Amino acid sequence: MATKRGRDEGLWNFGQISLGKTLIVCSMFETMDLVKASLEAGKGLLRPPTEGAGPPAESRTAPVLVPIRSLGVNHKDRIARHLLALDPHDRYLRFGFSASDEQIQRYVDSLNFERDEIFGIYNRRLELIAMAHLASSVDPNLAACAEFGVSVLKSARGRGYGARLFDRAVMHARNQGVSRFFIYALSENTAMLRIASKAGATVERDGSESEAHLNLQPATLDTHLSEMVAEQMAQSDYRIKVQVKQFWDFLAEVQAIRRNIQDAQRRPPK
Repeated sequence: MATKRGRDEGLWNFGQISLGKTLIVCSMFETMDLVKASLEAGKGLLRPPTEGAGPPAESRTAPVLVPIRSLGVNHKDRIARHLLALDPHDRYLRFGFSASDEQIQRYVDSLNFERDEIFGIYNRRLELIAMAHLASSVDPNLAACAEFGVSVLKSARGRGYGARLFDRAVMHARNQGVSRFFIYALSENTAMLRIASKAGATVERDGSESEAHLNLQPATLDTHLSEMVAEQMAQSDYRIKVQVKQFWDFLAEVQAIRRNIQDAQRRPPK
């Protein structure tokens, strides 16, 4: 979420972090659990993608493994499309004010992929349905601090993606030597505050605004291995989705050509 100053000025000042009370967060991933879960991750991938398919959000359950990959500068366009797809209320919750299209585009253009980490979840149509921004502090005196913001498209909610992105960001932060993890959110953003609270965060409310903070444990061999395995799986998952999408796009073109030929054959000669 945007910092308090960012909300007041209509800017995103990721990395300008305030200090506060903290609690302990335990390791979020087990490497072997990721490996076992990957055996089930590819089921149904070759089904043709359909728009609007799937049960209501209330009945959806989170997959065993959610491939979450790091996003580089080459994903900027998809990041912009994801954020621009948020409705006015979701933009208000994500940024602390009702961001316009122009403000969102400026935010995307200002992303620092060298300093910060962006995580994303793609569906089979290569649409970015959920993303998180882990922003490092720009203050050398607060180098061990990071701030977390997340957004999930309405069509993808109810599957625990926000919590999965939070876990992934915490693991990466630990591996990068971050010891203090912050979330700034509007008090009405109960979903985000619930995720932080379940992770053991201290949540402090100040009227319409809230702050959650965690004290992260040092990285371990398990967290380093877990992140390496998770990223490799996510990269492989993305490459497979690209190839599958290319296959279905090609098949759709072939079917369109076939229909055109059949329509031409059915037309009576002039």
